Amino acid sequence: MQVTTIGLDIAKLVFQVHGIDPAGKVLIRTRLSRGQMRRFFEQLPPCLVGIEACATAHYWARELKVLGHDARLMPAHYVKPYVKRQKSDAADAEAICEAVTRPTMRFVPVKTPDAQALALIHRIRTQFVGQRTAMLNALRAGLAEFGIVTAQGLRGANEILRIAIAGDERVPEFVRGVYTMMADSIRTVEARLVALDRQIAASAKVDDTCKRLSTIPGIGPVTSSTIVALAGDVSRFSSGRDFAAWIGLTPRQNSSGGKTKLGRITKAGDQTLRTLFVLGAFAVIKRARINPAKASPWLLAIMSRRPALVAAVALANKMARIVWAILTRGGSYRAPAIA
Repeated sequence: MQVTTIGLDIAKLVFQVHGIDPAGKVLIRTRLSRGQMRRFFEQLPPCLVGIEACATAHYWARELKVLGHDARLMPAHYVKPYVKRQKSDAADAEAICEAVTRPTMRFVPVKTPDAQALALIHRIRTQFVGQRTAMLNALRAGLAEFGIVTAQGLRGANEILRIAIAGDERVPEFVRGVYTMMADSIRTVEARLVALDRQIAASAKVDDTCKRLSTIPGIGPVTSSTIVALAGDVSRFSSGRDFAAWIGLTPRQNSSGGKTKLGRITKAGDQTLRTLFVLGAFAVIKRARINPAKASPWLLAIMSRRPALVAAVALANKMARIVWAILTRGGSYRAPAIA
């Protein structure tokens, strides 16, 4: 019998293969080294290959497609229910083999090298933002130990750096040098962030999709470029609500017996993308507070009866649906007329 379906559990150096025929009979159950991978699949006839969407998965999917195989990526949490009893590489490969044949399985689009490179740039930017935040918090906490407390936000951050660089008599002399080094490190990270943002903005200016997405209030070059890099082909979602749910901006449901119970947002999907949507929503809310006459009546109504964070998440959900509509139907955002 010919192998028709393979479950491939990938790692850095060791790969587990589980292959079956059309009747489901196990024909292959073996472990391969990295050097054996290409040679093994070159000898197989074209077949369906399932892989969990994890590190290096997009690379191997592209390599297998070149060899004529139908490689499909699946979210790891969709594969987990098919694992029988205890976890092992062999059990994972068997679960992947079974999951890839399910007609209701949702697959992850395979990224091109350029799309993957753009996604990595955004990952690195997120890491730089996290490093800057961590160092600022450490510096803020350290100065507070000596009675130096500054305001929150950007103004407070600039004040912290000024104090750390210039020195303060309330801070013991032998620790001032450490704080100066921390401030210099923060400035270095900020300079790298500026350089990355310029690179992202330059690529967004020449990309038609990014330009159309940037017409949506609250979405700029960074967010539009992140959507293109991380969301991929959004036509795989049947509606804007499905796209918002994939990002994690829809309420968690715990319903039974015909009674619907909705809770907090699921926070599923990519954290970077979800964060950018919410931050963009906060920017729109800030402008609405400054100039309510030009704000959406829907947004003003939400703001009047809900806390700011709830209003921001609701607006981020709406922004995600607008993004889906633009990417699937074409065109740009046109603001509704305000009566």
